[in-house]
Amino acid sequence: MEEKTVETFCPQSPQHWRDWLHEHHTTQQSVWLLFYKKKSGLPTLTWSEAVDEALCFGWIDSVRKPVSDEAFLQFFSRRKARSTWSKVNKEKIRVLTEQGLMMPAGFQSIEIARQNGSWTVLDEVEEGIIPEDLRIALEVKPRAFAYFLQLSKTDTRNILQWLVLARRAETRQSRIAEVVERADQQRKPKFIQGTKK
Repeated sequence: MEEKTVETFCPQSPQHWRDWLHEHHTTQQSVWLLFYKKKSGLPTLTWSEAVDEALCFGWIDSVRKPVSDEAFLQFFSRRKARSTWSKVNKEKIRVLTEQGLMMPAGFQSIEIARQNGSWTVLDEVEEGIIPEDLRIALEVKPRAFAYFLQLSKTDTRNILQWLVLARRAETRQSRIAEVVERADQQRKPKFIQGTKK
């Protein structure tokens, strides 16, 4: 099977990236953007500026790969229908809408998300609200609950997101069991890479 090559594009400004999106947002699925770091002295846009423009057209960023000490690649693609929306990106959408920068494709991705629930699925996660099923499981093991409550906001958010994104009830229950078991051992779940405790 032949592997499809993804284009690499090096925008020199937010407008340059916006122009590319305007021309290609419906005809291409994805692109690697090449960014230069400030120390390179080369014209570029910031990651945040790139995300702003992508959101306007219903696109989003994902994987980042280093190229050198002065550059990196960031993967951008059309947003999938069930892609979740972070609080940060929802705030960006609000500002971009007020500025009149949103395009029909961007509004369409929001409408799809509102209809299928992916627009709000992370709201309680972002607020750090412990879901009832996890709370009940943790309350049975006070040592686990105490450990869970002292985790950083980032770790807590990652765990809650891991639970909310489980597609099946059985998967969610096994994840809750892992969270509680590991917390009782004063450890984070295995999916949190590079951690020892």
